[in-house]
Amino acid sequence: MTKTARAFTPAPMEGKGAYNRSSHVQGTGSLPAVPLFEQAAARVDLPADPDTIVIADYGSSQGRNSFEPMSVAIRTLRQRAPQGQPISVIHTDLPSSDYSTLFQALETDPKSYLHIGPAIFASAVGRTFYEQILPSASVTLGWCSWAVQWLSRAPVAIPDQVEVAYSRDETVRAAYAQQAAEDWRTFLTHRGSELRPGGRLVVLTMALTDDGDFGYRPVLEAMYGALRQLVDDGFMSADELHRMAIPTVGRSRADIEAPFGDSGRFGGLAIEHAEVFLGEDPNWNDYERDGDAHAFGAGWAAFSRASVLPTLALSLDGGPDDPRASLFLDRVEAAMAAQLAARPEKILMPLAAAVLAKTT
Repeated sequence: MTKTARAFTPAPMEGKGAYNRSSHVQGTGSLPAVPLFEQAAARVDLPADPDTIVIADYGSSQGRNSFEPMSVAIRTLRQRAPQGQPISVIHTDLPSSDYSTLFQALETDPKSYLHIGPAIFASAVGRTFYEQILPSASVTLGWCSWAVQWLSRAPVAIPDQVEVAYSRDETVRAAYAQQAAEDWRTFLTHRGSELRPGGRLVVLTMALTDDGDFGYRPVLEAMYGALRQLVDDGFMSADELHRMAIPTVGRSRADIEAPFGDSGRFGGLAIEHAEVFLGEDPNWNDYERDGDAHAFGAGWAAFSRASVLPTLALSLDGGPDDPRASLFLDRVEAAMAAQLAARPEKILMPLAAAVLAKTT
């Protein structure tokens, strides 16, 4: 019988602060987009005092990596707006995200933007950004980092990998490309509705190099090897592995610009900036400095556990309540760490940044 991928939105990241502890790669990768966010904050049209300036953080997860861009934007806005004009930061993610960790970090982390000054307010919305989640024309400034590469669903099973970028099945690759194009247009349409005229959105996402390379190959090979070993060990079935798919895609600059066509406009938005660049591999930088191969492998394995392994665990026969889920995460992480430590190499990380302005 032909197996298909289960229809689900991406799983929540592992709770209890795991993502905050293990998202150094994402935090480092986002840094090149922060100056773009600062520039956007300096250029957006502001609502008249005393109306609230709204900043939307789309796909915030547990929040730590949002603190620097939010702080930069707030300080820039404070230079332009009356001191008492309220600024509201709205974090959005899936309903099952770890909001307890987010709010604890907002209160206790010394880097939290809530410490900047008065009239700064934080809240959260638990809904997918593939629908409108905030009122029309309410958002002054938007930020979306390491989030929109997640598709709204895994369209089909991937027969020979868990990441479509390294599948040899052209039909499967085409299905994911089509889903990615549809989801990008949907995302843009809803953000175009939510932004105020003169507002701006900065997006940082996984990308493709000019020759179509998604990157992360050693990490994904170690992951797939670990999963196959669990099948060989009898821990899980071949059918469970076949259902496992990471519903993420990398987009080329052409993919990002495609909805805008020759006019440069789509859904009331215009592209002000788009680029693809190679992100820093902080685990490799640490390895070059101290030669600790174990730490290199552990760093990338922890990144994988915090970001994608909970999604794969959903395909166990028991779904999110499968009693093997916790041990599944432990075993895959350990096997990945050992394999990556045995052959350390710099990880290619193509990323894309875009600045979009609301024109109508």
